[in-house]
Amino acid sequence: MKHEVKMWQLLLFLGPALLVYGLFSALPLAQTLGQGFFVADDNGHAAFAGLQNFRTVLLDPDWSAGFWNAMVNNAKFFCIHMLLQNPIGLLLATLFSLKGLRGARTYRTLIFLPTLLSVVIIGFIWQLILSPLWGVGEKLMGFAGLADFFAPWLGEEESALAAISMVSVWQYIGMPMMLIYAALLAVPDEIVEAAHVEGASAMRIFWQIKLPLIYPTLGLVTILTFVANFNAFDLIYSIKGALAGPNYSTDILGTLFYRTFFGYQAQVGNAYLGSAVATLMFLVILAGVGIYFVGVQRRLTRFAL
Repeated sequence: MKHEVKMWQLLLFLGPALLVYGLFSALPLAQTLGQGFFVADDNGHAAFAGLQNFRTVLLDPDWSAGFWNAMVNNAKFFCIHMLLQNPIGLLLATLFSLKGLRGARTYRTLIFLPTLLSVVIIGFIWQLILSPLWGVGEKLMGFAGLADFFAPWLGEEESALAAISMVSVWQYIGMPMMLIYAALLAVPDEIVEAAHVEGASAMRIFWQIKLPLIYPTLGLVTILTFVANFNAFDLIYSIKGALAGPNYSTDILGTLFYRTFFGYQAQVGNAYLGSAVATLMFLVILAGVGIYFVGVQRRLTRFAL
C-alpha cells in the first residue's frame, strides 16, 4: 500500500532542519563568497572590486608566497593522513572484525577515545610530551633504546608539519577504523563461508572478497579525510598558534585564513581578503569532492551493480 507524502508533512519534518541549515550554514557561506568581491574604500565602506582580492592572494608577491606555501603544506598534511591514517585504520578494522579476538571492544574504545577529546587538550598534551626541556618523549624513547633519535620535532622547520600530522593521525584514526569496521561487519557471512568451503585462505578472502565489497566505504573515508584536512585549523592553532611556526612551516589554509581575516600581532585583519581566501578554500574542497564523485563514485557505483 502506497502512502502519498503531503506538503505539510514535508514542511513539518524538513522545515526546521532546512531553516537551521539555511541560517547557520548556507547564508553565511553565501555572504562570505560574495564579500570576497568587495574592498573597503577610503571611507571604510564596501566597494565592488571584482576579482581584485583573488588576484592579490594568488599573484601579488606579498600574498601569493604565503598562500601557495599554505596550499602545499595542506596537500602534505592530507597525504600523510592518506598514507598513514586510512591504511592503519583499515588494518585495525580488519583485525577487530576477526571472530574470537579477545579484548576487541576494549581496544576499539581506547583507540577511538582520542577522537572525543578536545583538540586543545590534545595539543597541550603532545606539546608537553615532545618538549625537549620538560617532555617525557625522550625518556619514553630511551626505554626502547631510541633516545638518540629524539629531536625537537615541533621546533624544526623540516619536521614540524610531519610531527603535527602524526598527532592528528593518532587523534582521528578511530574515525576511519569505525567506518571500515562497520562495513566489514556488513559483508554477508554466506559469501565468506562459501569461500572457506572452496579452500580460500583468510588473506585471499580479504583481498578478493571483503576489500572489493567495502570500496564504497573506503571512497567515503577518502573524501571525508580530504574535506577535514583542507578545513583543518584547530590542532595547528593549539600547538603552534596562528603564526604556524617555525617560519610558517606548519601554515595551512585554515591558519592563513585566520590571520588574513582577523589579523594577528602586527598583521591587520582584512575581512575582504579573508573572504577571498575562504572562497579559494571552498573552491579547492569543491573541486576535490567533484573529482571524487565524477571520477571515483561513478566507477564504484558501476562496480557495485
